[in-house]
Amino acid sequence: MATEYERKRLENIRRNDEMMVALNVRAKASLLSAATKRPRDESKSFQKKKKKPTKSETPIVIRKSLRTRGLNPDSGGLPDGFSDYPNRMAPPPPPDKSSSRLLAPLPFDAAYGGDDSHKNFVETILGIARKSMVNGEIGTVKVSKDDPPLVPRHCGTRSSSRLSNASVKKEEPVFAIKSCGGKLVKGETGSVKDENESPMVNTRSSARLSNVVAKKEEPDSSIDYVKKEVFEVGFPVKPEEIEFGGGFDTGSLSLEPHNVARVVPGRILVVKFLPCENVKLIAAGDKLGHVGFWNLDCQDEEDDGIYLFHPHSAPVSSLVFQQNSFSKVISSSYDGLIRLMDVEKLVFDLVHTSDDAIFSLSQRPNDEQSLYFCEGYGMLNIWDLRAGKSLFQWDLHDHRINSIDFNPQNPHVMATSSTDGTACLWDLRSMGAKKPKTLTTVNHARAVHSAYFSPSGLSLATTSVDNHLGILSGANFEDTSMIYHDNITNRWISTFRGVWGWDDSYVFVANRSKGIDVISPKLKRTVKELQNPLMRAIPCRIHCHPLNVGMLAGATAGGQVYVWTTK
Repeated sequence: MATEYERKRLENIRRNDEMMVALNVRAKASLLSAATKRPRDESKSFQKKKKKPTKSETPIVIRKSLRTRGLNPDSGGLPDGFSDYPNRMAPPPPPDKSSSRLLAPLPFDAAYGGDDSHKNFVETILGIARKSMVNGEIGTVKVSKDDPPLVPRHCGTRSSSRLSNASVKKEEPVFAIKSCGGKLVKGETGSVKDENESPMVNTRSSARLSNVVAKKEEPDSSIDYVKKEVFEVGFPVKPEEIEFGGGFDTGSLSLEPHNVARVVPGRILVVKFLPCENVKLIAAGDKLGHVGFWNLDCQDEEDDGIYLFHPHSAPVSSLVFQQNSFSKVISSSYDGLIRLMDVEKLVFDLVHTSDDAIFSLSQRPNDEQSLYFCEGYGMLNIWDLRAGKSLFQWDLHDHRINSIDFNPQNPHVMATSSTDGTACLWDLRSMGAKKPKTLTTVNHARAVHSAYFSPSGLSLATTSVDNHLGILSGANFEDTSMIYHDNITNRWISTFRGVWGWDDSYVFVANRSKGIDVISPKLKRTVKELQNPLMRAIPCRIHCHPLNVGMLAGATAGGQVYVWTTK
């Protein structure tokens, strides 16, 4: 029989339930919970292989102490005089780096980490390589004052350039100036020289002519095009005769949902476009040693166009598409290895091994048999791919070299940036066996993470953690201006690196507001910001397509890549 207390408690419960139903609290709570749940990201992403759990053959034995089993201890306890603070012992030796890396060629099957097959990727790369070899032999370029600004030209090979608003105001014969071989040879005094070098301003065949107007007297309006049989632009232009017109309209850039994908699982340190016109393929290297490829032109419903490889055991510092051979990609890593991905052989060949980390790597234009990379802290190494040995080594900086770049007009002029707070210009023709002398040195208050030449080769942009972008210009890069920009990042975000666009008008660099700042070197300030709700992370590393004008990629710490295109 219920007591008075129980009857009163049940009455209170019934009254509270009626009040809750009247207020409709439970329904509102369920709606609030559904609204606060984080939506699942349905964008493209790589698919890693699922490892099947291995069945243990031996039975699992659960250990029990003597105390829990009710038995006496088998020892008399700690000895007399035992101390909780013994003398500090020497730290154990560091683990052997060679034990965690494979010092041998790595087959595709062993390096591939995707869930599906890499067959489509191999067929795509080989098809692009064959097509570029066929189309790169003969080309026609229209150069006229009536051309729209920054129209991309036909390209089949790496030797082609991004032509942007170039005008020739006089009828000229066919330009067929062959570029030099670009081989480095050791001179009598131990200096590096360029074979077949011209005393005039040397414009490489892959020079990116950016919004350049070459002044000519006696213009002839009846001739509005220049026809070429060999697609190698290489006419000498004096620097003082070059003027820049209006640049690319950055307002026409947009980000679409289908141009967002997660290419690699870790933080991206390097992102690169395949340097071939009308081909949208991106390579990215992350902190975990992965190299991912994303084919934006993939139309297969069962294939998202993302292919993941794992050729390194440490962060990937650089990716270089081999000149004149798109089926080969060179990668360097902090694990001290340089590998050559050969799609035809289905293998990651081992090019070079080092006990020190490799922080940066580059190739000189028209010299596909040499590699320039930073080994350790401040050491620049020139490696001959054909001979398989080092040609020269120089101590250029007091700390690691973060970037290596070459002037597109004068490939013997090299720019390096370093954590020691300097960015330097070097002349490879006058670098002897001893420590070379710099042509120009730019000093920053903190580490400099990039130094890149403009498409015309007339300017240099440096990015430093001291919150400044340096712009060098002038005949001998003697004019220096500093533009303020917040470049501070944390340990989870890759450092910012400002890159030039498709002409000398703008520099693109990320900001901490999940956007991309467009900086005008002429106005010395930020003139525009690229932002989109689809870009949910900071695009730390940026790359502009060298041949498709108006195509820009931003890579994040989460492995995502955002590709901006023209509307």
